[in-house]
Amino acid sequence: MTQSITTIIFDFGNVLLGWDARKLYERFFPDLEAVDRFLEQIRFAEWNAKQDAGRPFHVGVADLSRQFPQYADLIQAYDTYWEESLTGRVDGTIEIVNELKQAGWPLYLLSNFSVEKFELIRSQHSYLDLFDDIIISGEIGIVKPEPAIFQQALTRINRTAQECLFIDDSAANIETARTLGFQVIHYHSPAQLRSELATLSILG
Repeated sequence: MTQSITTIIFDFGNVLLGWDARKLYERFFPDLEAVDRFLEQIRFAEWNAKQDAGRPFHVGVADLSRQFPQYADLIQAYDTYWEESLTGRVDGTIEIVNELKQAGWPLYLLSNFSVEKFELIRSQHSYLDLFDDIIISGEIGIVKPEPAIFQQALTRINRTAQECLFIDDSAANIETARTLGFQVIHYHSPAQLRSELATLSILG
């Protein structure tokens, strides 16, 4: 066990649970290139981040539909069929979380996520019970990679950045965490995560 690390903080989306908005929109467009053009045109990532920061979905849908009335039905579809954007559990990572829990590690989740959508799926994912606390961006109105969300998380779990290992698939989130003093693993796959945890002597 690495002496300086006392606590492990995981991201959720695309680390434990796959997510891809394009999957939902495949039913409406002839190919992924058309989906990507649509999402870029409506500035989907920027819009969706505001739901992750706490804006209710119905407000976000109404706002974007006013900007792009020709796409109102497609914008509404993201709220209506949101669960179709989920691509499935990442079983390899969940297995690692189970092993860490059994080994006695304090585990936390820090995720950019809409509160209403998280509540929609929370009961479907029992492995979330393995975490000592779950911090959702929509609850506190700040999204990663803003430094303030990391600082609020540290206050909530009563840890210093230096004693925390932060695991996330986003390079921007990893860079902010590293700058704040976290030890980090930039997540790419369960196998890569397991290897890096072994290098840190956290998993055998």
